[in-house]
Amino acid sequence: MQESRGDKSMVNAESVSFGEVMFSIIKWFILIFSALIVIIPAIHILAASFSSPEALVEGVYLWPTKLSLEGYETAFKNSAIMVAYKNTLIYVVVGAVLNTTLTILAAYPLSRKNMPGRNWIMFLFAFTMLFNGGLIPTFMVVNKLGLVDKIWALVLVDGISVWIMIVMRTYFQSNIPVEMYEAASIDGCSDFKMLWRIVLPLSKAIIAVALLMYAVGYWNGYFNAIVYLRSDDMLPLQLVLRNLLLSTKQLSAETIRTMPADNYARLQQLQYVLKYSCIVISTVPMLCIYPFVQKHFVKGIMIGSIKG
Repeated sequence: MQESRGDKSMVNAESVSFGEVMFSIIKWFILIFSALIVIIPAIHILAASFSSPEALVEGVYLWPTKLSLEGYETAFKNSAIMVAYKNTLIYVVVGAVLNTTLTILAAYPLSRKNMPGRNWIMFLFAFTMLFNGGLIPTFMVVNKLGLVDKIWALVLVDGISVWIMIVMRTYFQSNIPVEMYEAASIDGCSDFKMLWRIVLPLSKAIIAVALLMYAVGYWNGYFNAIVYLRSDDMLPLQLVLRNLLLSTKQLSAETIRTMPADNYARLQQLQYVLKYSCIVISTVPMLCIYPFVQKHFVKGIMIGSIKG
Protein backbone atom coordinates (compact mmCIF):
# COMPACT_ATOMS: atom_id res chain seq x y z
CA MET A 1 0.00 0.00 0.00
CA GLN A 2 2.76 2.41 0.92
CA GLU A 3 4.63 1.65 -2.30
CA SER A 4 1.48 2.23 -4.38
CA ARG A 5 0.87 5.55 -2.63
CA GLY A 6 4.50 6.51 -3.30
CA ASP A 7 4.11 5.60 -6.96
CA LYS A 8 0.95 7.71 -7.21
CA SER A 9 2.66 10.72 -5.62
CA MET A 10 5.55 10.38 -8.06
CA VAL A 11 3.13 10.21 -10.99
CA ASN A 12 1.30 13.30 -9.73
CA ALA A 13 4.57 15.17 -9.30
CA GLU A 14 5.63 14.25 -12.83
CA SER A 15 2.27 15.26 -14.28
CA VAL A 16 2.34 18.60 -12.45
CA SER A 17 5.87 19.20 -13.61
CA PHE A 18 4.93 18.44 -17.23
CA GLY A 19 1.90 20.75 -17.01
CA GLU A 20 4.00 23.58 -15.63
CA VAL A 21 6.54 23.15 -18.41
CA MET A 22 3.83 23.20 -21.08
CA PHE A 23 2.22 26.25 -19.50
CA SER A 24 5.56 28.08 -19.51
CA ILE A 25 6.18 27.17 -23.15
CA ILE A 26 2.72 28.34 -24.25
CA LYS A 27 3.01 31.51 -22.14
CA TRP A 28 6.37 32.50 -23.61
CA PHE A 29 5.20 31.67 -27.12
CA ILE A 30 2.20 33.99 -26.74
CA LEU A 31 4.32 36.76 -25.20
CA ILE A 32 7.00 36.55 -27.91
CA PHE A 33 4.39 36.39 -30.68
CA SER A 34 2.56 39.42 -29.24
CA ALA A 35 5.83 41.34 -28.91
CA LEU A 36 6.75 40.59 -32.54
CA ILE A 37 3.35 41.82 -33.73
CA VAL A 38 4.15 45.19 -32.14
CA ILE A 39 7.90 45.41 -32.74
CA ILE A 40 8.12 44.33 -36.40
CA PRO A 41 5.78 47.05 -37.77
CA ALA A 42 7.58 49.65 -35.63
CA ILE A 43 10.96 48.58 -37.02
CA HIS A 44 9.54 48.63 -40.55
CA ILE A 45 8.23 52.19 -40.10
CA LEU A 46 11.58 53.34 -38.69
CA ALA A 47 13.51 51.70 -41.53
CA ALA A 48 11.19 53.16 -44.17
CA SER A 49 11.52 56.66 -42.71
CA PHE A 50 15.30 56.55 -43.17
CA SER A 51 15.13 55.15 -46.71
CA SER A 52 15.08 57.08 -49.96
CA PRO A 53 11.75 57.61 -51.75
CA GLU A 54 12.89 55.44 -54.65
CA ALA A 55 13.72 52.56 -52.29
CA LEU A 56 10.22 52.59 -50.83
CA VAL A 57 8.74 51.89 -54.24
CA GLU A 58 11.07 48.91 -54.63
CA GLY A 59 10.30 47.68 -51.09
CA VAL A 60 11.80 48.27 -47.63
CA TYR A 61 11.45 45.74 -44.85
CA LEU A 62 13.39 45.79 -41.55
CA TRP A 63 16.49 47.71 -42.61
CA PRO A 64 16.86 51.09 -44.37
CA THR A 65 17.58 50.89 -48.08
CA LYS A 66 19.54 53.72 -49.72
CA LEU A 67 19.85 55.64 -46.46
CA SER A 68 18.26 59.08 -46.73
CA LEU A 69 16.88 61.84 -44.49
CA GLU A 70 14.78 63.38 -47.23
CA GLY A 71 11.51 62.59 -45.47
CA TYR A 72 12.58 64.37 -42.28
CA GLU A 73 14.08 67.30 -44.21
CA THR A 74 10.82 67.78 -46.10
CA ALA A 75 8.80 67.65 -42.89
CA PHE A 76 10.96 70.10 -40.93
CA LYS A 77 11.32 72.54 -43.82
CA ASN A 78 7.70 73.36 -43.13
CA SER A 79 7.87 76.06 -40.42
CA ALA A 80 4.44 75.02 -39.20
CA ILE A 81 5.97 71.82 -37.79
CA MET A 82 8.02 73.63 -35.13
CA VAL A 83 5.11 75.92 -34.22
CA ALA A 84 2.90 72.84 -33.88
CA TYR A 85 5.51 71.16 -31.66
CA LYS A 86 5.47 74.18 -29.36
CA ASN A 87 1.67 74.27 -29.31
CA THR A 88 1.41 70.57 -28.56
CA LEU A 89 3.90 70.80 -25.69
CA ILE A 90 1.85 73.64 -24.20
CA TYR A 91 -1.40 71.67 -24.60
CA VAL A 92 0.18 68.55 -23.09
CA VAL A 93 1.67 70.30 -20.04
CA VAL A 94 -1.26 72.61 -19.27
CA GLY A 95 -3.92 70.04 -20.10
CA ALA A 96 -2.33 67.12 -18.23
CA VAL A 97 -1.66 69.16 -15.08
CA LEU A 98 -5.09 70.81 -15.08
CA ASN A 99 -7.00 67.59 -15.82
CA THR A 100 -5.05 65.63 -13.21
CA THR A 101 -5.76 68.33 -10.62
CA LEU A 102 -9.49 68.25 -11.41
CA THR A 103 -9.46 64.45 -11.29
CA ILE A 104 -7.83 64.46 -7.85
CA LEU A 105 -10.34 67.00 -6.55
CA ALA A 106 -13.18 64.75 -7.75
CA ALA A 107 -11.70 61.38 -6.72
CA TYR A 108 -10.63 62.35 -3.20
CA PRO A 109 -14.04 63.33 -1.77
CA LEU A 110 -15.72 60.40 -3.56
CA SER A 111 -13.25 58.05 -1.85
CA ARG A 112 -14.38 59.22 1.60
CA LYS A 113 -17.23 57.13 2.97
CA ASN A 114 -18.48 59.98 5.17
CA MET A 115 -19.23 62.23 2.20
CA PRO A 116 -23.00 62.80 1.99
CA GLY A 117 -24.61 61.84 -1.32
CA ARG A 118 -21.42 60.37 -2.79
CA ASN A 119 -23.29 57.42 -4.36
CA TRP A 120 -25.60 59.76 -6.28
CA ILE A 121 -22.69 61.93 -7.38
CA MET A 122 -20.81 58.82 -8.50
CA PHE A 123 -23.89 57.74 -10.47
CA LEU A 124 -23.95 61.10 -12.28
CA PHE A 125 -20.27 60.73 -13.19
CA ALA A 126 -20.82 57.18 -14.46
CA PHE A 127 -23.90 58.31 -16.42
CA THR A 128 -21.71 60.57 -18.56
CA MET A 129 -19.68 57.55 -19.66
CA LEU A 130 -22.78 56.22 -21.45
CA PHE A 131 -24.63 59.37 -22.49
CA ASN A 132 -23.47 62.88 -23.37
CA GLY A 133 -24.84 66.00 -25.02
CA GLY A 134 -23.18 65.35 -28.38
CA LEU A 135 -20.87 67.39 -30.55
CA ILE A 136 -23.23 70.17 -31.64
CA PRO A 137 -24.53 71.11 -28.15
CA THR A 138 -20.98 70.98 -26.80
CA PHE A 139 -19.76 73.27 -29.57
CA MET A 140 -22.62 75.70 -28.88
CA VAL A 141 -21.65 75.87 -25.20
CA VAL A 142 -17.96 76.41 -26.02
CA ASN A 143 -18.88 79.07 -28.57
CA LYS A 144 -21.18 80.92 -26.14
CA LEU A 145 -18.41 80.94 -23.53
CA GLY A 146 -16.05 82.55 -26.06
CA LEU A 147 -13.54 79.70 -25.92
CA VAL A 148 -13.37 78.94 -29.66
CA ASP A 149 -9.82 79.28 -31.02
CA LYS A 150 -8.39 79.31 -27.48
CA ILE A 151 -6.37 76.73 -25.58
CA TRP A 152 -9.19 76.37 -23.04
CA ALA A 153 -11.43 74.87 -25.71
CA LEU A 154 -9.06 71.88 -25.75
CA VAL A 155 -8.22 71.47 -22.06
CA LEU A 156 -11.65 72.16 -20.54
CA VAL A 157 -13.98 70.28 -22.91
CA ASP A 158 -12.56 66.93 -21.74
CA GLY A 159 -11.56 68.20 -18.30
CA ILE A 160 -12.02 64.90 -16.47
CA SER A 161 -11.83 61.32 -17.67
CA VAL A 162 -14.39 59.47 -15.57
CA TRP A 163 -12.53 56.20 -16.02
CA ILE A 164 -9.27 57.67 -14.68
CA MET A 165 -11.22 59.28 -11.83
CA ILE A 166 -12.74 55.91 -10.86
CA VAL A 167 -9.30 54.25 -10.89
CA MET A 168 -7.88 57.07 -8.75
CA ARG A 169 -10.81 56.90 -6.31
CA THR A 170 -10.29 53.14 -5.93
CA TYR A 171 -6.59 53.74 -5.32
CA PHE A 172 -7.36 56.21 -2.53
CA GLN A 173 -9.82 53.78 -0.94
CA SER A 174 -7.42 50.83 -1.13
CA ASN A 175 -4.17 52.46 -0.04
CA ILE A 176 -5.05 55.22 2.43
CA PRO A 177 -6.15 53.66 5.77
CA VAL A 178 -9.25 55.11 7.39
CA GLU A 179 -7.35 55.22 10.67
CA MET A 180 -4.94 57.72 9.16
CA TYR A 181 -7.82 60.07 8.34
CA GLU A 182 -9.21 59.67 11.84
CA ALA A 183 -5.87 60.39 13.47
CA ALA A 184 -5.34 63.47 11.31
CA SER A 185 -8.86 64.68 12.09
CA ILE A 186 -8.25 64.33 15.85
CA ASP A 187 -5.11 66.46 15.42
CA GLY A 188 -7.26 69.17 13.82
CA CYS A 189 -6.24 68.56 10.20
CA SER A 190 -8.70 69.90 7.62
CA ASP A 191 -9.74 67.97 4.49
CA PHE A 192 -7.45 70.04 2.25
CA LYS A 193 -4.49 69.44 4.57
CA MET A 194 -5.27 65.71 4.57
CA LEU A 195 -5.26 65.76 0.78
CA TRP A 196 -2.04 67.79 0.52
CA ARG A 197 0.01 66.23 3.34
CA ILE A 198 -1.28 62.65 3.50
CA VAL A 199 -3.06 61.53 0.33
CA LEU A 200 -0.89 63.07 -2.39
CA PRO A 201 2.50 61.98 -0.97
CA LEU A 202 1.17 58.40 -0.76
CA SER A 203 -0.37 58.45 -4.25
CA LYS A 204 2.54 59.28 -6.54
CA ALA A 205 1.96 56.12 -8.63
CA ILE A 206 -1.64 56.88 -9.57
CA ILE A 207 -0.85 60.56 -10.14
CA ALA A 208 1.88 59.52 -12.59
CA VAL A 209 -0.63 57.24 -14.34
CA ALA A 210 -3.15 60.08 -14.68
CA LEU A 211 -0.52 62.52 -15.96
CA LEU A 212 0.73 60.03 -18.56
CA MET A 213 -2.74 59.11 -19.81
CA TYR A 214 -3.85 62.72 -20.13
CA ALA A 215 -0.54 63.67 -21.78
CA VAL A 216 -0.82 60.87 -24.35
CA GLY A 217 -4.40 61.90 -25.06
CA TYR A 218 -3.39 65.51 -25.77
CA TRP A 219 -0.34 64.47 -27.78
CA ASN A 220 -2.35 62.20 -30.08
CA GLY A 221 -5.52 64.28 -30.17
CA TYR A 222 -6.53 66.25 -33.23
CA PHE A 223 -10.34 66.02 -33.48
CA ASN A 224 -11.05 68.74 -30.90
CA ALA A 225 -8.52 70.95 -32.66
CA ILE A 226 -10.42 70.51 -35.94
CA VAL A 227 -13.67 71.49 -34.24
CA TYR A 228 -12.60 74.36 -31.97
CA LEU A 229 -9.44 75.93 -33.46
CA ARG A 230 -9.40 78.34 -36.38
CA SER A 231 -5.92 79.95 -36.43
CA ASP A 232 -3.05 78.12 -38.10
CA ASP A 233 -0.65 79.19 -35.36
CA MET A 234 -2.81 77.38 -32.76
CA LEU A 235 -2.88 73.96 -34.43
CA PRO A 236 -1.32 70.94 -32.64
CA LEU A 237 1.29 68.66 -34.15
CA GLN A 238 -1.01 65.82 -35.16
CA LEU A 239 -3.29 68.12 -37.14
CA VAL A 240 -0.38 69.85 -38.89
CA LEU A 241 1.13 66.48 -39.87
CA ARG A 242 -2.26 65.38 -41.15
CA ASN A 243 -2.59 68.52 -43.24
CA LEU A 244 0.95 68.06 -44.53
CA LEU A 245 0.17 64.55 -45.74
CA LEU A 246 -3.11 65.65 -47.32
CA SER A 247 -1.39 68.53 -49.12
CA THR A 248 0.80 66.03 -50.98
CA LYS A 249 -2.24 63.96 -51.92
CA GLN A 250 -4.84 66.52 -52.86
CA LEU A 251 -3.56 67.98 -56.10
CA SER A 252 -5.95 69.51 -58.54
CA ALA A 253 -6.59 67.77 -61.83
CA GLU A 254 -5.16 70.75 -63.69
CA THR A 255 -1.92 70.58 -61.67
CA ILE A 256 -1.54 66.87 -62.37
CA ARG A 257 -2.28 67.37 -66.08
CA THR A 258 0.35 70.10 -66.48
CA MET A 259 2.95 68.46 -64.26
CA PRO A 260 5.67 66.43 -66.01
CA ALA A 261 5.34 62.69 -65.47
CA ASP A 262 8.74 62.44 -63.77
CA ASN A 263 7.86 65.19 -61.29
CA TYR A 264 4.52 63.60 -60.46
CA ALA A 265 6.16 60.21 -59.89
CA ARG A 266 8.76 61.87 -57.68
CA LEU A 267 6.01 63.56 -55.67
CA GLN A 268 4.25 60.24 -55.18
CA GLN A 269 7.48 58.65 -53.95
CA LEU A 270 8.10 61.53 -51.56
CA GLN A 271 4.59 61.14 -50.21
CA TYR A 272 5.39 57.57 -49.12
CA VAL A 273 8.55 58.43 -47.19
CA LEU A 274 6.92 61.54 -45.72
CA LYS A 275 4.14 59.39 -44.29
CA TYR A 276 6.62 57.21 -42.38
CA SER A 277 8.71 60.18 -41.23
CA CYS A 278 5.64 61.91 -39.80
CA ILE A 279 4.74 58.77 -37.84
CA VAL A 280 8.19 58.70 -36.26
CA ILE A 281 8.16 62.44 -35.54
CA SER A 282 4.84 62.18 -33.73
CA THR A 283 5.57 59.04 -31.67
CA VAL A 284 9.20 59.39 -30.53
CA PRO A 285 8.60 61.98 -27.74
CA MET A 286 6.03 59.79 -25.96
CA LEU A 287 8.26 56.73 -26.37
CA CYS A 288 11.11 58.64 -24.70
CA ILE A 289 8.94 59.66 -21.74
CA TYR A 290 7.25 56.32 -21.08
CA PRO A 291 10.29 54.38 -19.68
CA PHE A 292 10.67 56.93 -16.88
CA VAL A 293 7.09 56.47 -15.65
CA GLN A 294 6.60 52.79 -16.51
CA LYS A 295 7.19 51.63 -12.92
CA HIS A 296 4.57 54.03 -11.53
CA PHE A 297 2.23 53.27 -14.43
CA VAL A 298 2.10 49.51 -13.79
CA LYS A 299 1.83 49.93 -10.03
CA GLY A 300 -0.91 52.56 -10.23
CA ILE A 301 -3.01 50.60 -12.70
CA MET A 302 -2.75 47.30 -10.81
CA ILE A 303 -3.52 48.75 -7.39
CA GLY A 304 -6.02 51.38 -8.49
CA SER A 305 -8.11 49.09 -10.68
CA ILE A 306 -8.80 46.39 -8.03
CA LYS A 307 -10.22 47.07 -4.59
CA GLY A 308 -8.75 45.17 -1.66
